[in-house]
Amino acid sequence: MSRLRSSLFLFLLVLWTALLALTIPYYALRKEPRATRRFSRMWAGGVLALLRLVGVACRTMGEGNRPAGAALYVANHQSTFETIAAATLVPDVAIVLKEELYRIPVFGWFLRHSPMIAIDRAGGGAAMKKMFREGRAAVAEGRSLLIFPEGTRQPVDQRAEFHRGVLLLYKALGVPVVPMVHNAGLFWLAKSFLIRPGTINVSFLRPIPPGLPDAEFMARIREAIYDERDRLVAKARRAS
Repeated sequence: MSRLRSSLFLFLLVLWTALLALTIPYYALRKEPRATRRFSRMWAGGVLALLRLVGVACRTMGEGNRPAGAALYVANHQSTFETIAAATLVPDVAIVLKEELYRIPVFGWFLRHSPMIAIDRAGGGAAMKKMFREGRAAVAEGRSLLIFPEGTRQPVDQRAEFHRGVLLLYKALGVPVVPMVHNAGLFWLAKSFLIRPGTINVSFLRPIPPGLPDAEFMARIREAIYDERDRLVAKARRAS
């Protein structure tokens, strides 16, 4: 049953994305990033609707913890879900992502023209300067940023060290940091299109203010994310 559900979802996702591809010439001519992002949100909303069709719901908690203005959202990384759902969870978001994602057909075009903040992981100092420059520009436009400090998708029970990029952005941007925590890896498996039914919970925690010492910030953000992730994973497992 799980394979049938997953195959149906993959078929519908490819079909929905193919319809998205038909709009690329129009948005390429418009050259308006806001319009591109609006359409990307519609596509992401469609993906969430397809997930509901195959038995996967999404519920958010802690909406009152989200600042009215731009913020730096810091999320754990478990599956493909959070990269797609971010467009609806954090409207107008600028995601810090690896440059290779731009090479994905259709999806990559919309990422590039939203635009997102693509990093060449072998780029060293030049990549960091690019991240700061584009991050500040996004905040100046009123956009929030989203970064996955684990760097790559992790098993739902594993605790990884956070990359320093999250600290450098925290210091450079001077905006509140909102931990965004989820348990999507239980339902949309990492590096896979295997789908399991259930409810993905996304929890927005209390913001961390700017200006904290480096070690204190890194300890607080890592502890907040992993403690909440463990709680969400344990709760989902008990329910199933």
